[in-house]
Amino acid sequence: MRTITPLSVTVIAAAALLVVPGTAAAAPASPHSELYPVADLSAERLATADLVAAAKWGTDSPIDDPAREQQVLDNVAAQAAQLGADPDEMRVVFRDQIEANKVVQRGLFARWTAHPEQAPTTKPDLNVVRQTINRVTSDLVQQLATTSEQREEPTCRPELARAFFEVHHDTHPDHLHTKALVRALRSVCDG
Repeated sequence: MRTITPLSVTVIAAAALLVVPGTAAAAPASPHSELYPVADLSAERLATADLVAAAKWGTDSPIDDPAREQQVLDNVAAQAAQLGADPDEMRVVFRDQIEANKVVQRGLFARWTAHPEQAPTTKPDLNVVRQTINRVTSDLVQQLATTSEQREEPTCRPELARAFFEVHHDTHPDHLHTKALVRALRSVCDG
């Protein structure tokens, strides 16, 4: 008999959240979903949350950083406008990306508080980490702009669910990162 783990429940919940009842995805024409790059870049961006949390751990740097968040949202809106994409839609999607990143940071802080032996012993340079975040963010804005038509289709949610599962299969995230990836992708089809 197969055991249902918290991660299994999260993956099942992701499927329910990402797929709208009554819609069906077309048979795959390629090895990956059209939205795989969006989900993959979201997971890559989310992976930086571990480094951000390690850089902030034990300092007075807060997880919530409204000034930095506004700067990111302004930058993605400007980049979207340059690409001919909807700046407001990009802000909504990236608000979810930011909130997902904070889900991971809060989860890691809680873990490290409960288990200090698991806390990081070195601090990454937050400015270097932000360079990676900025690169991935720029790539994700480009992918979102490129897939704007697909993301308006009724098949967006099933395709996004497929992309989520493909990325999940490829990267094997833990429960915390799985939950955060669901959060990060929440408005990809809603804009």
